Amino acid sequence: MFTGLIRELAHVVRYDTTLLTLRSTYRPCIGDSIAINGVCLTVVSLEAGIFSVELSQETRELIAIENLKDTVHMEPALCVGDKLDGHMVQGHVDCLGIIKSMTKKSNGLDVIIHIPEAFIRFVIPKGSIAIDGVSLTVNNVEKETFRLTIIPHTLSQTLIQTYKIGRRVNIETDMFARYIYHMFKDNQPLDWNSVDRILASY
Repeated sequence: MFTGLIRELAHVVRYDTTLLTLRSTYRPCIGDSIAINGVCLTVVSLEAGIFSVELSQETRELIAIENLKDTVHMEPALCVGDKLDGHMVQGHVDCLGIIKSMTKKSNGLDVIIHIPEAFIRFVIPKGSIAIDGVSLTVNNVEKETFRLTIIPHTLSQTLIQTYKIGRRVNIETDMFARYIYHMFKDNQPLDWNSVDRILASY
């Protein structure tokens, strides 16, 4: 579990299809979970000053693999007792988004992102979303797009400052919106025992 607050911009040493090797000041242990561009991955090897994480075929087919170069967002997994400053992020990418427009504002940047219509139902105005692992607030939602405003601090601390129109980004929608949708998608009547059983399963 993560918060969507990027702790470091890690440098890509190499990427060879299944293994991504990174250099950072953070020192993980083998088996640790770590989010790279919003994707929860497992540390599988350690070398002097660098570590490697493994990408399954399903992960490689789902994420914006072309962005695993140069520099990436990195966030270690939460520890019990850590402060939650962003929102609850699982590191499970739902889909890819495409940046459609970027408009400078007096104290930030408005970004409009397109995602498949099937996933827009999980994007909630004034709710949370993770873009390449960055916890952000949704301003408004249209049929297949949503708008974010990125404040200067977030721009200075993340790779969003380098993004261009047309870039693909990893999207993780709000997990509570997904849970509620799956609870009620079959339109089955619910009683309190059913609600308790469904919530307990999560």
